[in-house]
Amino acid sequence: MYNRRGFFGAVGKPAAAAFVMTTLNPSGVARALEAITAYPGTPLEAASDEDLWFEVQQAYTVDRSLVNLNNGGTSPAPKIVQDSFIRHFQFSNNAPTKTMWGVLEPQREMVRQRIARDFGCDPEEMALTRNASEGLQICQLGIDLNRGDEVLTTTQDYGRMINTWKQRERREGLVMKQFQIPVPSEDPDEIVQLFEQNITSKTKVILMCHMINLTGQILPVKQVVQMAREKGIPVIVDGAHAYGHFTFKQKDLDCDYYATSLHKWLCAPHGTGFLYVRKDKIKNLWPMMAAAETQDDDIRKFEEIGTHPAAPYLAIAEALTFHQGIGAERKEERLRFLTKRWADRLTQFDNVKMNTSLKPEFSCALANVDIEGIDPGKLSGHMWNKHRIIITPINHKEFKGSRITPHVYTTLEEIDRFVDAMEKVIKNGLPG
Repeated sequence: MYNRRGFFGAVGKPAAAAFVMTTLNPSGVARALEAITAYPGTPLEAASDEDLWFEVQQAYTVDRSLVNLNNGGTSPAPKIVQDSFIRHFQFSNNAPTKTMWGVLEPQREMVRQRIARDFGCDPEEMALTRNASEGLQICQLGIDLNRGDEVLTTTQDYGRMINTWKQRERREGLVMKQFQIPVPSEDPDEIVQLFEQNITSKTKVILMCHMINLTGQILPVKQVVQMAREKGIPVIVDGAHAYGHFTFKQKDLDCDYYATSLHKWLCAPHGTGFLYVRKDKIKNLWPMMAAAETQDDDIRKFEEIGTHPAAPYLAIAEALTFHQGIGAERKEERLRFLTKRWADRLTQFDNVKMNTSLKPEFSCALANVDIEGIDPGKLSGHMWNKHRIIITPINHKEFKGSRITPHVYTTLEEIDRFVDAMEKVIKNGLPG
């Protein structure tokens, strides 16, 4: 018999304890997690069981009069996470120097331990940050470089990270070198070779995406990291879209530096993320904001940002419990199922091109589709103004298209509404 006890066993005693302590009125969350953890089938079988995912959908408070397919920007949090945030925020405001600093701030360490355990690293290698950009900039700005040194990245890396290198170019005389990769790519060896052949004697750092935000392309991080390590070149990994999206651990990447946002696929409060730094790399990485010399070896030096709220960081615990309750593999299969549903229908048309491989080793729920002759910006405006559907226009020098990112709360009816609206544009073009 599958029951509440089965759920607690599935997520582990620490997660279960957090769940009990923070969900006196979970608004459907307990029912959703009980239903999905009681499911007897495989993750693949669970992906298409609409009764099962209906229960998960009820854990969210989203507006069903619109269709949000831009969860890649930031996702809504389940009610359990919102309630936790509000509760901690209200408690903080009783007497902040005591309640926020004295009571809640120490609990941050428990969140650090749980996130580190889930990622597969030592808690002393895990810094809690505000987003992936902050974590990546700590690395980009914190590694000592000299005038003339080269930093290597692709032309498809995130704009803010490219601008970070450009600022160091202007300020310190570094040289940023970029190269193109295929769209889409289904040859990991080719990607590794492209990184390797663009390395010169002046290359000192590589920045690469785990999943590219423009197309959802998953890159061969471990192979690039190990190739570069043999040459003495550190690799900073942008995992903004990966963690909480598809299954992996730190050992699967073997990286020294990894940053992600938790408000995307984990559905934690907006403005939360983490930075992983391998223990022996912490000392020589400068924090973005100054820390005492006594903190040189302490991962917490990267959290020295002055006064900050406790509430969003403590509510990460509820987001992680919800994620673990669903099950990372079940979640991944469901996300792939939703993407395949819309992609299979749209790719039947000759004037539609996928900028994303749909093979599971190369993508998940972030995908990019292009309609020949249709401007993505105008299409995005039409989809919102006419249908109240949110999609993300991508106009890159090397390709164009619309980024589509459903989440576990997305219904099949919402996917089908999106496809129906797109089919009208595919057949008839945009209204004049």
